[in-house]
Amino acid sequence: MKDDKIISDDGQNTIGRNIRWIRQTQGIRQTEMVARLQLYRVAITRETLVKIEGGRQHIKLKQLRGFRDVFGVTYEDILDHPGEKLLREAEKKNMPLPSEDMEEDN
Repeated sequence: MKDDKIISDDGQNTIGRNIRWIRQTQGIRQTEMVARLQLYRVAITRETLVKIEGGRQHIKLKQLRGFRDVFGVTYEDILDHPGEKLLREAEKKNMPLPSEDMEEDN
């Protein structure tokens, strides 16, 4: 089944790190992200999101598509570095840039 394909990370957790970065830049909490993905019929739990962002779980194609749609970004924004476009958007909204120790949902 096409949607069950798994996309491997590059060993540096670029995909998970970028998903976390984009989510935090957009001010979306983990539980909210899961709820939004579920509206796109992406079966995911908060625990799965934590594992994906931490590089401990591979991401499925359907999940990647859901992240793209929820965030309103391109695949390149997720697969490569999020880039200047997202930095400018965060600056316009006066949002602090995410850090590794940023508090998450409990």
